[in-house]
Amino acid sequence: MNDALADLSPDTAITDDQALALAECDLGRLMPVAAARRDAAHGSIVSYSRKVFVPLTQLCRDVCHYCTFAQAPAEDKPPYLTIDAVLEIARAGQAAQCKEVLFTLGDKPELRYPAARSALERLGHETTLSYLAEAANAVLTETGLLPHVNPGCMTASDLAALRRVSISQGIMLESASERLCEPGGPHHGSPDKVPSVRLEAIRIAGEQRVPFTTGILIGIGETRRERVEALLALRVLHETYGHLQEIIIQNFRPKSGTRMAGVPAVALEEHLWTIAVARLVFPPEMNIQAPPNLSAGALAPLIDAGINDWGGVSPVTPDHVNPEAPWPHLKVLERATTAAGKELVERLAIYPAYARSAPAWVDKSLQTSLLHKVDADGWPRTDEWSPGMAGALPHVAPQVAISPSRQIASILSRVGAGVPLNEQHLVQLFRARGDEFSEVCAAADALRRAASGDAISYVVCRNINYTNVCYFKCQFCAFSKGKLSENLRGRPYTLSMDEIARRAREAWDRGATEVCMQGGIEPSFTGQTYLDICAAVRQAVPGMHIHAFSPLEVHQGAATLGVPVGEFLTTLKAAGLGTLPGTAAEILDDEVRTVLCPDKIGTDRWLDVMRTAHGVGFKTTSTIMYGHVDRYEHWARHLLRIRALQVETGGFTEFVSLPFVHMEAPIYLKGRARRGPTFREAVLMHAVARLALHPVLTNIQTSWVKMGPDGVKVCLESGANDLGGTLMDETITRSAGAVHGQEMTPARMESIIRSIGRVPRQRTTVYGEAPEERYAASFASHREAPAIIALRS
Repeated sequence: MNDALADLSPDTAITDDQALALAECDLGRLMPVAAARRDAAHGSIVSYSRKVFVPLTQLCRDVCHYCTFAQAPAEDKPPYLTIDAVLEIARAGQAAQCKEVLFTLGDKPELRYPAARSALERLGHETTLSYLAEAANAVLTETGLLPHVNPGCMTASDLAALRRVSISQGIMLESASERLCEPGGPHHGSPDKVPSVRLEAIRIAGEQRVPFTTGILIGIGETRRERVEALLALRVLHETYGHLQEIIIQNFRPKSGTRMAGVPAVALEEHLWTIAVARLVFPPEMNIQAPPNLSAGALAPLIDAGINDWGGVSPVTPDHVNPEAPWPHLKVLERATTAAGKELVERLAIYPAYARSAPAWVDKSLQTSLLHKVDADGWPRTDEWSPGMAGALPHVAPQVAISPSRQIASILSRVGAGVPLNEQHLVQLFRARGDEFSEVCAAADALRRAASGDAISYVVCRNINYTNVCYFKCQFCAFSKGKLSENLRGRPYTLSMDEIARRAREAWDRGATEVCMQGGIEPSFTGQTYLDICAAVRQAVPGMHIHAFSPLEVHQGAATLGVPVGEFLTTLKAAGLGTLPGTAAEILDDEVRTVLCPDKIGTDRWLDVMRTAHGVGFKTTSTIMYGHVDRYEHWARHLLRIRALQVETGGFTEFVSLPFVHMEAPIYLKGRARRGPTFREAVLMHAVARLALHPVLTNIQTSWVKMGPDGVKVCLESGANDLGGTLMDETITRSAGAVHGQEMTPARMESIIRSIGRVPRQRTTVYGEAPEERYAASFASHREAPAIIALRS
């Protein structure tokens, strides 16, 4: 077995016989292999859930001989907490920023105690589980906290009813040894502790698609082999249903007043051995947990043995099952985790992998609440920031020193060696936190400096959105209008050609070199409309660069004229079109587009239009609009598709990161999208784009409208080298609810750039130097100090 351990790779599954043979394995050989297996799947993260503990009832029909939680009815204590008492505890947790309400209770006490039956009758229920469902629903409705329930053995109907009001459920297997249920054993007289009964309840949870917590209790008289047998029984269920989100390895602690008060606590070595074995028995991505309050003073060894989670830790309530063992303060837990070379990260009661696949694992009634709480990887949002919002920025820099994982270091070394990254690499980069986040951003910024020095560019331009009428029904768009009765903001409009020309002349007078023109797909528009728009601008201002028409508009224009896209693009070029914006891309993955913009052109068509545009001589931008219903793998695929086309054509001038602004977006208002990326994710999009697209696409743009003046500074220090356009008339993002304004003057642009020690560069659309006359005009139109203009020379 020692030889087998030496050859064990992180993704290799050990056989049952090999697992049973581990009983004879030396702990010193087990722990490093288990830790490496953990690191391969979880990197530097050790998680915990910030919870509040609600002991709905301490009555129980079982008589486990080590338990002090279960108590007999008492005249001075109500058998069940009232709903008001439950909500009082939950609100205290809410005030302490908890996100989980853990309901713990005895198993079916009404089958043993008349007092329980009478109390339930007064509460309007026949069973404890029915009352639990009411309490969980009250917490969910009144506080928004996500319930996790540990109610003991359940039937299929019980599980189904509780699935509608709880984000996850659990029951400890404790042991698969029937021997422990015999007279004199710790489970004698406890019908719900019969292993076959508990395994059947866990199996039914798998059938019901419930994200489930289970585990074993060690040190209650079982042998090492029996522990392994219990883990293997759980593995069979997980291989069948995939529903076990965590395995708890809980160490027995004797409690006074119980029959097992004189049994010694399990030795630390045995605890570590069992953790390591659990890590090897299950797939690397399994979450292995050990309660930190039961191992005070020995937390680092638990990490060394292979755990990646501390379980629920409450800043409000005690551990009612182990009241003699107080929770460690989160700062203490953080220090211990850091000392072991890991980063403590908060999670929800539902683990990220299950949150990412919520439609499969979470009842529909809970999905909106979950979506509004998580990032694109299923971890909880820990601040209130969203793109387009005002207010102070959240902290994303590490507060403690954590060494970046080998995986991140290896990925960054590939970039330095000029080796392209794959989807898995990019997903790992998007998961960077703490020091790893800083390392990723620093590596991206080093590439930025090598590509463009300390110059940060921007363009003076005017947005002309010629119509907000659109017959497409993109679920993210708050700009386009259909029927007046369906408006989200403002009234439908379509600009006349004279008005488009007037706005272009006004933009020129204010120093612009570009008009950026996009609009809805108005039902009466044809390809000739777009040709007429180009002609109107070209006639009004011959020197103005026309940056207009996304691949969707080009596709639609060509279709209405009945000509190939290439022919239509050539006609547009002759009419004065200069470059194309790479919008309408959203996420270049049809799994996302089917939800986000189902009637829009698909991924392949978007790429085909761009490929054709590059082929007839157009330069274009490329964009991503992210943070809604997408995941990190979708972001990675998008970047890789942009890179592949750039390698093929070289036609992209820049990559523009556009975080989703949620406030007025239809899909968010319907409860079907997240509220944009987190600030960490938004910054990482710029950094990872730089790393993914190097060296084929070297201009990475950040959006001041979405990130805000302070947010773009962080992005400009994380790989971005362009601040975009002054815009003059930004309406699309404002329609979605952003508050950062419709225009940023050149002086303000340059002030932001200089504030981080960089050099401003006013550019043209295709990244040439803006003419002196245009530069001077852009400042003069705002009556800005001549001294600022003089800085350019």
